[in-house]
Amino acid sequence: MTVDDLVRHVRDFRWDGRATVETVTAARLADGRAIEVPTFVNEFWTSRQRVAHSLHEVSYRACFKPQLPRFFIERLTEPGAVVYDPFAGRGTTPLEAALAGRVPIACDVNPLTAVLLAPRLAPPSVAAVRTRLQAIHLDAHVDVPRDLHVFFHLDTLREIAALRAYLLDRERSGALDDVDRWIRMVAVNRLTGHSPGFFSVYTLPPNQATSVVAQRKINETRQQIPPRRDVKAIILKKSKALVADLEVNQVRIRPLLGDAAPDGRQTLAKVAGAARLVTAEAHHTPTIASSSVDLIVTSPPFLTVVNYKLDNWLRCWFCGIDPDGVRITSLHGVDEWQAAMSRVFSELHRVLKPGACVAFEVGEVRRGSVRLEEAVIPAGALAGLEPVFVLINAQRFTKTAAVWGVANNRLGTNTNRIVVFRKP
Repeated sequence: MTVDDLVRHVRDFRWDGRATVETVTAARLADGRAIEVPTFVNEFWTSRQRVAHSLHEVSYRACFKPQLPRFFIERLTEPGAVVYDPFAGRGTTPLEAALAGRVPIACDVNPLTAVLLAPRLAPPSVAAVRTRLQAIHLDAHVDVPRDLHVFFHLDTLREIAALRAYLLDRERSGALDDVDRWIRMVAVNRLTGHSPGFFSVYTLPPNQATSVVAQRKINETRQQIPPRRDVKAIILKKSKALVADLEVNQVRIRPLLGDAAPDGRQTLAKVAGAARLVTAEAHHTPTIASSSVDLIVTSPPFLTVVNYKLDNWLRCWFCGIDPDGVRITSLHGVDEWQAAMSRVFSELHRVLKPGACVAFEVGEVRRGSVRLEEAVIPAGALAGLEPVFVLINAQRFTKTAAVWGVANNRLGTNTNRIVVFRKP
């Protein structure tokens, strides 16, 4: 459908019998003119966590649900279209695009994005992962960073360090293949967490890594000692979980539908070769051709709410990445944030095809006291993009004021605020 069709669609949308609430978002453009953008409020996709494809189950701070990009990908593109995310994070938008048969482009200043995303675009079989794990010697003698024993049992830490050394050696020699990349991705995801499914003792959720000093305090408070973990077994178990939805097609769907059944691996294979992963700042991506993108769905850094560098320091260590060399955007005020987004929008305008759209998600900031959509609209317009509408996806609201004032779920933040632009 066209973006005009999408406006009619969201206006008429009903969720569980509940009609869309229509209002406006007021903003002031750079030239001083006031503008009111149509705004639609409803539960446009489910709040349930476990309805997305299993390949998405890789933790990353401040990532949105896959249903968000799917909502726009399905309605604004056709199979084979190019879908781009300039702030890709864990790769939710490009992976969802690939699963829908679209060609993904992902950009992020953090090289961890490529580490987490590339293997999921070309997942190996569980058998291949098992065979490779059996061939890796985790009893090899390597240097062990002893300060990390606050997270890991010493024997577990030795295995982690041995696996790290193996992967870095393979990368340096040019021998790192798709199975190695998959194992690295899963290991990065299993480094720390708060259940026995991780290598570590109980700590922060897996999308955040606390400091050594803070973890020592957690251990003292909880009177805990890092338990011994089986690194290979955890990697294999998580691998099975990640590809579960690829395998279930063969077990349950194909016997019923035969060749008409969708095949997730085939769909990924058709687009993976054309996929592009760019490590760069979003406002300067010369390797992406002008007027080449059919749809952009993204979510930028939110002021100073999330400290991506501190969250990922342990992951960077495992992958041999210097976190101080990663120029993570940290913006401290709305004016600074808006200026940075204006530069990004100019680049997005360049890479978009005429008539194509940007769905720019800004979530909630400071429990709704800051409405970044009001800053996004003039930033996009300044770059030559036309603000078409604002979509607010909110769960369990009871009245317009509750949603518009971001009081839904009381202290919760189950609201996505997306500004949709079109390139004339």
